[in-house]
Amino acid sequence: MIHFEHFVLENGLKVYVHEDLSVPTAAMNILYDVGSRDENPEKTGFAHLFEHLMFGGSQNIAEYDKPLQKVGGENNAFTSPDITNYYLTLPAQNLETAFWLESDRMMSLSFNPEVLEVQRKVVIEEFKQRYLNQPYGDVWLKLRPLAYQVHPYQWATIGKDISHIEEATMEDVKAFFYKYYLPNNAIMVLAGNVKTENVRKLAEKWFAPIPAGAPYVRSLPKEPKQTEARFSAIEADVPANMIYKVFKMSKKSDPNYLPTDLLSDVLGRSKSSRLHQKLVQESQLFGAANSYITGSLDEGLFCVTGKVKEGIAIADAENALNEVIAEMKSEKIKEEELQKVKNQAESTLILGEVEVLSRAMNLAYCALMGNPDLINEESARIQAVTTEQVFAMANEVLSPENCTTLHYKR
Repeated sequence: MIHFEHFVLENGLKVYVHEDLSVPTAAMNILYDVGSRDENPEKTGFAHLFEHLMFGGSQNIAEYDKPLQKVGGENNAFTSPDITNYYLTLPAQNLETAFWLESDRMMSLSFNPEVLEVQRKVVIEEFKQRYLNQPYGDVWLKLRPLAYQVHPYQWATIGKDISHIEEATMEDVKAFFYKYYLPNNAIMVLAGNVKTENVRKLAEKWFAPIPAGAPYVRSLPKEPKQTEARFSAIEADVPANMIYKVFKMSKKSDPNYLPTDLLSDVLGRSKSSRLHQKLVQESQLFGAANSYITGSLDEGLFCVTGKVKEGIAIADAENALNEVIAEMKSEKIKEEELQKVKNQAESTLILGEVEVLSRAMNLAYCALMGNPDLINEESARIQAVTTEQVFAMANEVLSPENCTTLHYKR
């Protein structure tokens, strides 16, 4: 059980405190409710750009990292289609340093033109290294716009086109910051060797003076139901032929989400999964085969991937892959098979609670979903899933007309 306290500052900043006096450290996690799905389709990649810019100096602090390192702290950040998340850990006695640093960059970045140019180059280089110069690196740049026709999940966090970052102006950057990086669009979690009353004082001192901005009301286009199969093929200099299949599925807050998640585990989470057993071990058509979900806040994707073995025709491999998928729809899985993946999922939850920083991140995410108590309810919800629910989701999600397929061929 993860215990926590909660309060809200007058400027709208939501603050959660999880006390664990058994550890010597404190963790601060600030989740901004903005991801690549919130970007202008003509100016994409900005949420990811800000992941870099936020470390380039703020209004009163020229460098973020040095003061934190001096007190023994570490920090990092990540961006997803749904959120931008900044986090740090430091010795608990130096907690106020975290409040000083994070409040200053929430108040305003330095908006130094030199910093923008440096980080622009970093992002462009990252795009080249991760997406263009790696085998299969651009697969999601191709697959997302094929699977999503309307919803902004159709572009990756790096952006729809790197020219959007190349051409970003300082005015663009400032407008994005003052729209999203606001106290009333953020959730802050303090966890570890902290006391709620002290956190409240520090929050009032450092964050309360930051003015709230105009509330961001999200109004994204809803992806229409997919009614026919989609297909595309890419040829490139890659080590092996790959098959990617994605199926639309429910959003994370939907009651059908967990049964679908467990369905993906049965199909391809581990070496004991059906895909691995039948396609890698038995038929030896694939060198690897797995399935997973994107876990999105809006309607996401159920993904199936397979690396075809040398000398095997990609069509034959895909037929075998489709047969395993079809078996999930022909008869219910056994209770023992479901219980195995339930136990795996619960083990992942438990491991995710070992580190105090992970608890802070998970609490922030559950709060974003509208129910921070989910952090303590997830295990029971997993165990409550039935074989009937999994079977129903197999037939609803894994239908051919709901499938988008991409062949990445040599």
